Amino acid sequence: MGLHFIPYDTKFDFVSKKNFFFSVLIAITIVCLGSIFTQGFNYGIDFKGGLLLEIRTKEPADISKLRQDLHGVVEGEVSLQEFGSSQDVLIRVERQTGSDKDQLVALEKIKEKLGGNVDYRRVETVGPKVSADLVRNGIYAVCWALVAMLAYIWFRFEWQFGVCSFITLAHDALIVLGLFSLFQLEFNETTIIAILITVTYSINDTVVIYDRIRENLRKFKKMPLRELINLSINETLSRTILTSTTTLLSLLGLYFFGGTVIADFSLPIIVGITAGTISSIVVSAPLLLHTTLRKNVGTL
Repeated sequence: MGLHFIPYDTKFDFVSKKNFFFSVLIAITIVCLGSIFTQGFNYGIDFKGGLLLEIRTKEPADISKLRQDLHGVVEGEVSLQEFGSSQDVLIRVERQTGSDKDQLVALEKIKEKLGGNVDYRRVETVGPKVSADLVRNGIYAVCWALVAMLAYIWFRFEWQFGVCSFITLAHDALIVLGLFSLFQLEFNETTIIAILITVTYSINDTVVIYDRIRENLRKFKKMPLRELINLSINETLSRTILTSTTTLLSLLGLYFFGGTVIADFSLPIIVGITAGTISSIVVSAPLLLHTTLRKNVGTL
């Protein structure tokens, strides 16, 4: 018999508290949308263009000295962060005013300031056309992922399940976007990856609960829908919590001990998986009560 973090015969009444959960999550959604429309995003070089240099120093890099040396050398913001070993530094430079030639001039100024004691492992120039394409493709990737999930659940179960899962997944993706907007975290290519990971992880938990609801619909044909959904959530609760907890423990390890770059990537996934786990329990299943699923069973 498998490990049950939560007893199999638990009887938490999630459905009776659905209005409270819905209200809280709607409030969070409004805050996230408000931030997105008022503050927008702090786009990284991937999305607004600029210079990206990956260097390796002969000795452990002094980030504060490098930052001081590069201050004022070129226009705009210059950000430095250590990644990998203490000798590896990632330098991001905001796109300069002017043409591509001006970007190359700025690059030469930076190289001149750094001197010949560093090894240039990667040098990239991201233009405005490339960054615009990345923004558009990132939006397409997230939207098509949501549509694909909707089609899959619709085909696998019934249309009511598909619509409810789509609402849940859109909410989870919005939570991650809201995190980046509220705290003005750098929005780059890894953000899109984090959103897609959140969506795919959330749908995994949702499918497990939906599968149990479908089984119970066949098994308990006369059970009121409220009771049946509550039963299904409780029967899968231990599995949902255990799976999410083990994943979050791994991500927390990466966040605290994986270095700056890994931490920046891990944080939105931690938030997304947490939001996805909660929403799969308190949103995706209770939402079915507001559809025409088995209308003849019980009263809503």
